Amino acid sequence: MSKKTRYSAEELEEFRAIINEKLEVAKQEYENYRAAVTNADGNDTIDTSPTYKVLEEGASTLSKEEAGRLAQRQMKFIQNLQAALVRIENGTYGVCRETGDLIPKERLRAVPHATLSIEAKSKKRR
Repeated sequence: MSKKTRYSAEELEEFRAIINEKLEVAKQEYENYRAAVTNADGNDTIDTSPTYKVLEEGASTLSKEEAGRLAQRQMKFIQNLQAALVRIENGTYGVCRETGDLIPKERLRAVPHATLSIEAKSKKRR
């Protein structure tokens, strides 16, 4: 029996559904982080209330910086998911870029944008 080198169209459709679901959630989270950075809810410097204190402004700045970092991380995740969709279209989805073997379905269900098998990833870390 020959070794399987590609996932079937049905299997790819299963992965596409998983990726699209994660992509929708990721885009919503990105928008939430972006809103936190831009303070879309108000109460920023346009608020003329005299209750602003230096420490509160510092905490607000730290919070915005953290939201900015999270937004950047989320955007990278979105880009990785979109790249996975391109690999599905190309028929290369689920193939380890180091070994050329199929990445196990369990790994792809957990990390649908994975491009390395667990073995290849652990070798890379050493």
